[in-house]
Amino acid sequence: MLKFTPILLAVAYGLVMWFFSVRRLKSELDEKSTELADPKLRKITARMADALDIDRIPVNIYEVAPVNGLAAPDGRIFITRGFYQRYLAGEVSAEEMASVIAHELGHVALGHSRRRMIDFSGQNAMRTALAMILSRFLPGIGAYIANALASLLAARLSRQDEYEADAYASALLIKAGLGTGPQKSLFGKLEALTQSRGAMPAWFMSHPKTADRIAAIEANEAKWLRR
Repeated sequence: MLKFTPILLAVAYGLVMWFFSVRRLKSELDEKSTELADPKLRKITARMADALDIDRIPVNIYEVAPVNGLAAPDGRIFITRGFYQRYLAGEVSAEEMASVIAHELGHVALGHSRRRMIDFSGQNAMRTALAMILSRFLPGIGAYIANALASLLAARLSRQDEYEADAYASALLIKAGLGTGPQKSLFGKLEALTQSRGAMPAWFMSHPKTADRIAAIEANEAKWLRR
């Protein structure tokens, strides 16, 4: 039984981290967000709501500077203030912003948002357990190896989620009459908008490469047209 103690402790740690992470995120989003009131964006999200046969798609502005979109575990959609300011400055079109909203809706509809919180806790537990075990055999470097392995797993899972959310967004944008043009054009701007991530290997990135994402969208379109 004693040999399993590090793993059991790591699992317990992961569960505690999950609980507090969910509470902390919800509290911060509640305190730092307001509902989006932009008339043009609301008009476009109304078209997407019609395509989904729902009353409306509420979108919130999250008062932080980085350029990003967010799907919370409770299903709410957020656009950061930094992203919205780029839209107001004319650097991003309303249709491109709509593609971000559609992408985040994909994360919600496909269950990614809630699962990511669980995955985050599970990965922390795995990281802790591996570090404990490997450090016994590889003192000094065991923890680094555990961190690298956990990061590889997290990046791979996240990239798959991004491809799936892109496909959902493409289908929704097409159904709403917006097409995938704004989605693809935004990808061409994202690196500059979010600043370069440097020369980090693709398998460590949480998001796929821009060219790969565009190619996947075009492959989906070609497949759908053949049906």
